[in-house]
This record gives sequence, structure tokens and C-alpha cells, in this order.
Amino acid sequence: MFIQTESTPNPATLKFLPGQTVLDAGTADFPSAESAERSPLAGRIFAVDGVTGVFFGNDFVTVTKAEANEWDHLKPAILGAIMEHFQSGQPVMADDGSDPSSGHADHDGADGEIVGQIKELLDTRVRPAVAQDGGDITFHGFERGVVYLHMQGACAGCPSSTITLKMGIENLLRHYIPEVTEVRPVGI
Repeated sequence: MFIQTESTPNPATLKFLPGQTVLDAGTADFPSAESAERSPLAGRIFAVDGVTGVFFGNDFVTVTKAEANEWDHLKPAILGAIMEHFQSGQPVMADDGSDPSSGHADHDGADGEIVGQIKELLDTRVRPAVAQDGGDITFHGFERGVVYLHMQGACAGCPSSTITLKMGIENLLRHYIPEVTEVRPVGI
């Protein structure tokens, strides 16, 4: 098994490409070791000292490290944990990862049509681009013209995420949906 690695715009996050499917559908975010209970793979990666976050996409794993740690020391151990997991035959998710949800929050209310357009633009234009960088951005809410988005994986805590939100996503949504006036990040 050969696992490729790619840097991301977030210097604290590295993208690992195991050359096979990680999740059949959706994404999975593990912002702490405690949240990794439902994933044997995330648990193995968190066992590496210095790992502070794990995120799964369709064909990649992104790992976030503590600031004090260096990739030169962590990378071999993380590569070993990923390789060991895939060779073990265990599932990536203990619940077999069969959560077909889009990752977006549900929205009930008068703005249903606008929210549908927002989610469609996120799914077709934004999420594929941020997946290339090892992250994901999901809809969290819409209120009085403000779109609230949740950033995951390499996007969470990335120094350029504010620019991505304001200059990229906000401009895109405002262009296609005049009701959108602003985009803000939310922490979950």
C-alpha cells in the first residue's frame, strides 16, 4: 500500500491519500480524540501523540497537529497508523459509515427556497474545491441575509479560511442569491 501526502493551505493540517475509498458518502469530522469513538481509523490516528484533529473525505484523510509538533516526526507514525488500519480489514467507521446525510443542517422556515439554493451552490461549487484542500464547508444556518457555515478538516483553523469565506464564498453566494448579504463561520 502506497499512501501519498499533500500539503494543505493550513500548515497545521496534512492530507493523506491512501489510494482507496475512505468514506463511500459524505464526510466525517473528528475534532477531538473523544469524538473518534465511532471510527477505528480515527482512533488509531489519535493514538499518535500530537494529533489534534482527523477528518475523512471520500478518498482522503486530513490530520491536524498541535502547533508544537513537527510533521517530520508525526508523518511516519500517521502513515503507519493508516496503513495498519487498512491492512487490518477493520471498517473505517464502526457504524459502517452509512450516514447518507449531506452534512448540511436542516432548515425549516420561510427561507426554504433560498436555503435550497445556498446548499446547491455549496455542493456544486464550493465543497468540491475545498475537498481538494482536505476540508469541507457545510451549511449551518441562514438568518436575515447572513449565511452561517461550518468549516471542517483543513478548513477549520486555516489562516486563509477568512479570506476564502469573505472573498470567495460570500461573493459567489451574493452573486447568485441577492438575499445573501454576508457569510460567517460558526464553531460547533
